[in-house]
Amino acid sequence: MNPTDTPSTATRQARSHPESADISRQTIGILGGTGPQGKGLAYRFARAGQPVVIGSRTAQKAQAAAAELGLGITGLTNAEAARRSDIVIITVPWDGHAAILSELREDLVGKLVIDSVNPLGFDSKGAYAIRPSEGSAAEQAAVLLPNSRVTAAFHHLSAALLTDPQIEAIDTDVMVLGENRADTDMVQALIALLPGMRGVFSGRLRNAHQVEGLVANLISVNRRYKAHAGIRITDL
Repeated sequence: MNPTDTPSTATRQARSHPESADISRQTIGILGGTGPQGKGLAYRFARAGQPVVIGSRTAQKAQAAAAELGLGITGLTNAEAARRSDIVIITVPWDGHAAILSELREDLVGKLVIDSVNPLGFDSKGAYAIRPSEGSAAEQAAVLLPNSRVTAAFHHLSAALLTDPQIEAIDTDVMVLGENRADTDMVQALIALLPGMRGVFSGRLRNAHQVEGLVANLISVNRRYKAHAGIRITDL
């Protein structure tokens, strides 16, 4: 290949999708999965063939969301979804993040937890990032879940694109953060199941605030350009 050529799609995927992580048939739990982001991720992973459970504060609400999505998705309480899952994605609202994770600490022991929560505020000028005392939502999760394997990912995905059945592939990168290489490799392998997406390791959890806060900028982009903008990392 000429050094000035850009890497092919296959080359980029080979560089950023670890092949050693086996996530086949692992159950994915989406906690707070009745919101737009949670439902979108549940739909995409179930469509990719993974077993998926949606969690909510009440089983009835989760069951209604699961029935709406179909694809064999199951609806349970957050606690039961956590217990039945191998990999857990946190999509709860920021204002309930600390309380819900505190309640689920025992149910999440030993689990691979992917925090996707963006601490944001809104005022007359638009969206802005909030800096939690722990540094970020992901770092708060790591403090509250000391016996879980906490990572961070899925911050920049459009719920409108995730839930649109007419869209086969979503062209975007997903920034992945964590302390343990095996855990971030597993998250990248999970992302690789979703057509068009690529997981890119982006640092340790101490760098999560910048990633979470970038969503405020994307909201401004989307409002100005009437778009569903995502992130693409170049030269990989």
